[in-house]
Amino acid sequence: MERKDFIKTCSYSCLGLMGAAFFLEGCAAPKYLHAELDKEFLLVPLSEFELGSKDEKKFRKYLVAYNSQLKYPVSIFRISDMEYRALLMKCTHKGTELQVYGDRLQCPAHGSEFTQNGEVQNGPAEAPLRTFPVHVDSNILKIDMG
Repeated sequence: MERKDFIKTCSYSCLGLMGAAFFLEGCAAPKYLHAELDKEFLLVPLSEFELGSKDEKKFRKYLVAYNSQLKYPVSIFRISDMEYRALLMKCTHKGTELQVYGDRLQCPAHGSEFTQNGEVQNGPAEAPLRTFPVHVDSNILKIDMG
């Protein structure tokens, strides 16, 4: 194989692998859930995080909750059985609705990225995301929107 053909083949292989990684990440689409709003609390059943059968318990890492009374959805990350984080999906740079990718949130307008804790990972945003207190009450997550 000539050098030119080798470089060309390697380049196409690298592009193919990057494309495959992009599409595989897209296969794990976030779960969207219409959540009930009870006064100042957004209510999310813990069962919404469950995946698989009863024998093999697996859990979603996050889900996105929305309600027509809220201007922006809320992403909820499952840290452990009793620890959850709720973040308003509003970019602190220009107010664009964020998208969730794995363990980070990203702004489609200007590329700001935030961690699952709401901290800025990449700008242009400078301020962290708004977070909400989360309480586990029986089998319900109560997110204090107040």
